[in-house]
Amino acid sequence: MSIKFFWQIPTAGDGRYADAQKRIRGERSDSKPYFLPGVTDPRGRRFNYFDHLHQIAKAAELAKFDGLQVRNDPEGDESWIVAGYLSRATRDLTVLAEFDAARGSAVYAAKNAVSYQRFSGGRFAWQISVEANESQRRRNGDYVAAEDLNTRIEEFVTVARHVITQTDYDFKGKFFEVLKGGFQGPLSGQKVPPVYLSGNDEASYALSARVADVHVLDAQPLAGIRQEITRLRQLASTVGREIEIGIRLDVLARETEDEAIFDAKRYAEQSGQGKGFAHNALWSGLTTANTGALATLVGSYQQVSEGIAELAAAGVHHFILGAVPSLEEAYRIGENVLPQVRSLIAGTSQRAA
Repeated sequence: MSIKFFWQIPTAGDGRYADAQKRIRGERSDSKPYFLPGVTDPRGRRFNYFDHLHQIAKAAELAKFDGLQVRNDPEGDESWIVAGYLSRATRDLTVLAEFDAARGSAVYAAKNAVSYQRFSGGRFAWQISVEANESQRRRNGDYVAAEDLNTRIEEFVTVARHVITQTDYDFKGKFFEVLKGGFQGPLSGQKVPPVYLSGNDEASYALSARVADVHVLDAQPLAGIRQEITRLRQLASTVGREIEIGIRLDVLARETEDEAIFDAKRYAEQSGQGKGFAHNALWSGLTTANTGALATLVGSYQQVSEGIAELAAAGVHHFILGAVPSLEEAYRIGENVLPQVRSLIAGTSQRAA
């Protein structure tokens, strides 16, 4: 099974090197000048945040990532719009759009997905997440009870998959109802977006076992990851399915461990976050406020590469990586970590064979 590496696209702002503040990089504001007094920018207002995201996508493609993950941030630009923009800005990357099933009709979402697949050559994927904060759900106009959120996701995925692949499809559930559904003509026969789900409780695991292609785990020490992988595979086996495992992990890699720790401590001091270790090189909460990742792998290029390779050996095959700043770090990780990781994984596979 191949290992895939995604780079997270920050939809609500990006940092800069040695600067923990989240910024809408590229956009100019008269009230909050982006540069210090005396510094001019010849681009003026012709360059905006979408241009910055375009640069991140191209950096990830040049650095040989396999895909982009477009984060669903309540304060950020709409993930599907960003995904469409970046799909046309890249040639080979899978674009994994994170969104909430509260976005509306499963049939309409499926039709959107079909169009994405048509213009991107089948490079579109779905990461369906749940907004844990009830107040935020209400602000988004979502009044579904917490205990029904997983039911809605399951119905959403079920309906979307069937209207893409079938005609005369009927379905009646708690949240969705379709009569004689399915696409005709050029919209028929398109690739169903791979579905990535997440969650840390038993109900989320059971949902993924039934309908997900990939379950994305939060970063934690390796022993805990192994336990969760075992449980997910057991649940999938009971319903006659197989499921792949992903992880959401930020990375901070430098030439030496000392340099990496120095930069991590500086970021922690500037942001007021992540001042403790979760386990060895895994720092908890360091960049969570900016990226959503619960932990960051901190170390030298070799140490970070070995840490990722250990996760791959444990059964993780989809890595959603990120960092602050996203643009500059995409190049750094792509040039200095991914080649080592791929070499380590290849070596392990050869020894196993």
